[in-house]
Formats: sequence, structure tokens, C-alpha cells
Amino acid sequence: MDLEKNKRIIIELILFTVIIIFAFINISYIWVFIKYVIKIFMPFIVGAMIAFVLNVLLNVVENKLFKKLNKKNSKVWKKIKRPVSLITTFIIIIAILALILGLIIPQLQNTVELFADNFSSYRKQSIEVLEKIGIDRSNINNLNESLKNIQEEVTNYVSENTDEIMQTTVGVASSVVGTITSLVLGIVFAIYILLKKEDLSRQFKKLAKAYLPEKRQKTIEEISKLSNKTFGNFVSGQCIEALIIGILCFIGMLILQIPYAPTIAVLVGFTALIPVFGAFIGTAIGAFLILMVDPGKAIVFIIFIIILQQLEGNLIYPKVVGNSVGLPGIWVMVAVTVGASIAGILGMLLSVPICSILYSILKTDVNNKIDKKNKQLLTINQKEKRETKKI
Repeated sequence: MDLEKNKRIIIELILFTVIIIFAFINISYIWVFIKYVIKIFMPFIVGAMIAFVLNVLLNVVENKLFKKLNKKNSKVWKKIKRPVSLITTFIIIIAILALILGLIIPQLQNTVELFADNFSSYRKQSIEVLEKIGIDRSNINNLNESLKNIQEEVTNYVSENTDEIMQTTVGVASSVVGTITSLVLGIVFAIYILLKKEDLSRQFKKLAKAYLPEKRQKTIEEISKLSNKTFGNFVSGQCIEALIIGILCFIGMLILQIPYAPTIAVLVGFTALIPVFGAFIGTAIGAFLILMVDPGKAIVFIIFIIILQQLEGNLIYPKVVGNSVGLPGIWVMVAVTVGASIAGILGMLLSVPICSILYSILKTDVNNKIDKKNKQLLTINQKEKRETKKI
């Protein structure tokens, strides 16, 4: 019996080694194949991600907002509850996005127009500043000549390479169209998942029951519950944190008398939903808006945001989001970077909770194995003590 078991283990080890060597030798081809498969299934992957995010708000709308209607147990309401809740969820999200864009876009437009109208004045002021810090007029003139030369070279390149530029433009346009198509298909797929999530859950449970042993079924069920809980806590925690950051930013800007306080506070709060890099995006856009009106206040704003980010990173984030995620900072950075390369901003938003789920699963498994080994060692020690007493 032991001989047969050892043979099986040896064969499995040989097969595993062969597979690893084959994968290592053909890693480039395998990676191309994986990227191709991801590209094909991207609309469904994006749809599943969107469904996970929307499900958090959908549960709030369905169980909290329509709580009184749920208690009436009306047959008509039971049939239309999910579609009505889903439509309400989309209305809330669209309203929030419209509010944010409505605040930011007009201010950006005004800032660009202001910059264009006062460009000559800004240029004159810049030259005066350079002269004050000790830069000769000749060096400034050389800089202007260099800028003019660069402008001429760019113009000549564009006129001489029109075909290449057109090909690049067509390629970018097709990529944008492909991304929009994937997003639209993803939203449609997400709507289907949310409308039929109970049916899909039952179907997966039946499949697991039919093809997997009971132990594996329990493991999958535990992982699903952990994933749902971790993801829900992360999304709700991240939204609360973004709201707190936005309010603190608004109050601070009012106290410091920094312009565009409502617009920039909303922008900073919204970009705070993106872990790690969100703060830089909000700060950069906000500083640009303020710079066109008052450069001094722009510097004050940047310093204020740095202080606010320290407060967020050391106090607000650990208290509000940290308990639900429990992911070390280095892995947050890795997750955001990988997520951004796979699915852009959506990937940045979803990478941290997904990584935290994997981290929680691995952590739980490691702790269980350590506990199991400790129990085995304890049992062996107890047996040895009993045998010693007998002797």
C-alpha cells in the first residue's frame, strides 16, 4: 500500500516539475495566451467587477431605503422590487457623477479660458521672477528661442509624418471604441448578474454539490462569504472615508480662504475612492485650478493637502477602512499598480478589496495549518509523557 502511494507521489512530483519547466521555457507564449484570453473575457470580467461594486449600494437601497415596502409583503412589490431597486441605484450613481462633473468641468473651462486670456501677462510675470532670482536676460532670451525652435520642429514633424499620425490616431480611436464597447457590455452583464444573483447563487451551489466533495463545498462557501463581507466592508468604508476627507478639505479651504472650495473638496473626496494614487490626482487638478487665480494659495493648498493626507493615512484610513481590509501598505501599492494595468481606474478601485480577500484567505489557511501542526505536536508530546510515565 505504501509502495503504491509513494509511486503516485513520485509521478505527481515528476509531472509537476515537467509542467513548471515547460511553463518557464514558454513563459512569453503563455503570457500572450493569457492576455488574449483576458481580452476576450474582459467585458464579463468588467461586468462582474461592476456587479460587485453596485451590489453594495443595491443592498442598501433594497433593504434600507425600501424597508417599509418590504414589510408589507405585497406580491406585486416582490416581483418589481429588484428592478426598481436597481434603477434607483443607477439613478443615485448617475446623479452623483453628474454633480461632480457639473462642478468640475465649468471650473476647468473657466480656468483654461483665463489662462489663454492672460497668457502674455503670465509670461511677463515669469520673466520678472526669473530676473529677480538672478537669471540673465540673455539666458531668458535663449530659453525663448529654444521654445520657438521646439515649436517649429513639432510643426514640421506633424506636417511631414501625417500618415503615421493618422494611423496612430485611428489606433487610439479604435482602442477607445473597444474600451467603451467592453464597458457597455460589462454594464449589461452586471445588470443581469444583479437581477438574477439569487438564481446564479443556487446554480453554483448545485454545481458544487454535484461535482465537489462536501469538504470542498464548505471551503468554497466560506470563501464566498468572506469575499462578500470583505468587499462590502471595503466599499462602504472607502465611501465613508471619501466623505470625511471631502468635508475636512472643504472646512480647511474655507478657513484658509482658498478659492474653489466646494468644487475642489468634491473632487478630492471623489478621487479619494482610488487608493494610493487618488490623492495625487485630486491635488494636481485642484492645484492647477487655484494656480490660475492665486499661485500663493496654490502652494498653501498643496501643503494643506499633504497634512490632510498624513491625517488620513495615520488616523482616518486605519480606523474606517483598515479594519475591513487588513492589507499591509506594500501589498496595497502592488494591488493598485496591477489593477491599473489590467482595467484602468476600475482596476485601481477593485484591486485592493480583491487582494485583501486573497490575503485573508491565505492568512486564514496559514493560521489553520499552524494550529493543526501545534495540535499534532501537543498530541505527540502527551504520548511521549505517557510512555515515559509507564517506563
